[in-house]
Amino acid sequence: MSTTMPWFPRARAARSLALGCAALSAALGACARPAATSSPSPAGPGGAAALPPAPTASAFSRSLTAAEQAWVERTVTALPLRDRVAQLVNVWVLGDYVNADDPTFVRVREWIAQEHVGGVIMSLGSPLEVAAKVNSMQRIALAQPARIPLLVSSDLEPGLGRFEGGTFLPVNAGWLSAGTATVLPTNMAIGATGRPEDARAAGAIIGREARAAGINVVFAPVVDVNNNPNNPVINVRSFGEDPASVARMSAEFVAGLQGEGVAGVAKHFPGHGDTDTDSHNALPVIRSDLARFQSVELVPFRAAAQAGIAGMMSAHIALPAIQGDATTPATLAPGVMTGLLRDSVKFQGVVFTDAMTMEGVGQGYPIEKSCPLAVQAGNDVLLMPSDVKRCVDAVVAAVGRGEIAPARIDASLRRVLALKVRTGAVSRPIVDLEALRATVGAPAHWATAREVAQRAVTLLRDSAGLVPLGAAGTITAVVYAPETEAVAGMSFVSELKAGAKTVRDTRITPRSSVAALDSLAAQASTSDRIVVMTYTRTLEGSGRLAIPAHINAWIDRLASTGKLIVVAGGNPYVIKQFPHVGTYLVTYGRGDALERAAARAVLGRAPISGRSPVTLPGFFARGDGLQRGAAQ
Repeated sequence: MSTTMPWFPRARAARSLALGCAALSAALGACARPAATSSPSPAGPGGAAALPPAPTASAFSRSLTAAEQAWVERTVTALPLRDRVAQLVNVWVLGDYVNADDPTFVRVREWIAQEHVGGVIMSLGSPLEVAAKVNSMQRIALAQPARIPLLVSSDLEPGLGRFEGGTFLPVNAGWLSAGTATVLPTNMAIGATGRPEDARAAGAIIGREARAAGINVVFAPVVDVNNNPNNPVINVRSFGEDPASVARMSAEFVAGLQGEGVAGVAKHFPGHGDTDTDSHNALPVIRSDLARFQSVELVPFRAAAQAGIAGMMSAHIALPAIQGDATTPATLAPGVMTGLLRDSVKFQGVVFTDAMTMEGVGQGYPIEKSCPLAVQAGNDVLLMPSDVKRCVDAVVAAVGRGEIAPARIDASLRRVLALKVRTGAVSRPIVDLEALRATVGAPAHWATAREVAQRAVTLLRDSAGLVPLGAAGTITAVVYAPETEAVAGMSFVSELKAGAKTVRDTRITPRSSVAALDSLAAQASTSDRIVVMTYTRTLEGSGRLAIPAHINAWIDRLASTGKLIVVAGGNPYVIKQFPHVGTYLVTYGRGDALERAAARAVLGRAPISGRSPVTLPGFFARGDGLQRGAAQ
């Protein structure tokens, strides 16, 4: 119940919304109501349920029907101010299994049933549990008087497989997977293929699997131009450093994603690629002028807008040349979020803030300031405020003081409600779990992931001609990864063992001692070849893109054996840390598809055709890549 509205007007508001929902039902064939689920889907292959027809890509550009528009307008009119503001707030929910009375889920229920938030952002968990949790939350939302379904979003840059099911270790067995959705290669890997059609295929798979799990909005693609090798937060999340190429890849990804009826959100506006600070930890300052932004950073955002993308996400970065100071995040700057995005780029869709919990926006901006300022700047949706009630209260108070016009709130709400209509959140808020099992992680999806991954593998150095391995007898395979990355390199080593005569494998971590490394080097020196796979990645403020100095020195010394092949899984720029390595192959990421592709390339079981979409001065240039045919 809203504290800003007595019971009797609220009851009339609920009745008005119900009438609007009834009108919309006539147009959509279904209406969001608490007791109902979607009707059984037609049987698919083998009797499995199939996904309902997706909204077409044109759903994001067409005009709403008269019934749909009437529902939007009645909803806006009937909601009290506080609920209108709350509909603009999206909260973070972990996709793990919890009991209904677990404190974490009780808090989620309170957000939906008491605060009346408009959406949730789903995070890690198995696909089935994510979908089941989404269904539970949707039923809670539909049980409220307004009966407005939630907008469900997720950060799925590499696909629904980002919700990895995890691993477990049974007695007397090796590591086994607890199950996962499809894991697509990273954007930079897709950029290395040089094929826009691969970006479209990846977008389509991500959209199809997201929709099966009840996710309406995907925070992808990353369209940042990664032209700074020291960027700690974008890196392989970008398609590359060339604005035109990134624009082409982005537009194709959007076409694939939204063709499956899932809204895409390009990020991080107006461009997070030329930074050397992680905005999860501090506020990056970009000194570029407007002309530079227009010719580089904004090019992919314009392409995404022209491709009809439904959403854009702000960047927590400071742009002194545009907004006049080095302390205001772009998220809170009207000159950026309205002046650049709305007026210059001509984007008319839904604007999402990046997470409001990040320090890039939080330093110097308590929630009572950041939430109202974000709305004033031109954002429609406030993502993950640290305190929902305080955030909503702050925006309502700003309206009361005349700092934000009620019409400004209503304009954002109309865009959000229209997006709920366009994505099917209103007509089909409940997903069929059997249809999910028939869709998520489908063999055809994994086959596409493997094909794209194989095309992405890039050989940047091979001065001694060590690739392919050919008839090499004994191989020492070393995987370097942080302790938290238990499965990194497993698929790579497994594929090597399947194709080579003798493989002796081991793992090292940042904590490996110099003495242990020296002992390992002595053992490896007796092998015919030494293959070292390094794994580093960006990870929301705590990623390790650099490798510890003593590990670097050890790898560099191994190069003197003339037997060393380094495979960089993740950050492609790490070669600057061991410059004497003569054979250097990159995959731009981790995951079963990329790791197996790299091993097959090293073994000569697959051709090598990737070309680097980025530059590292002194080591390689954009477009570099030695080509190799399959030897087996």
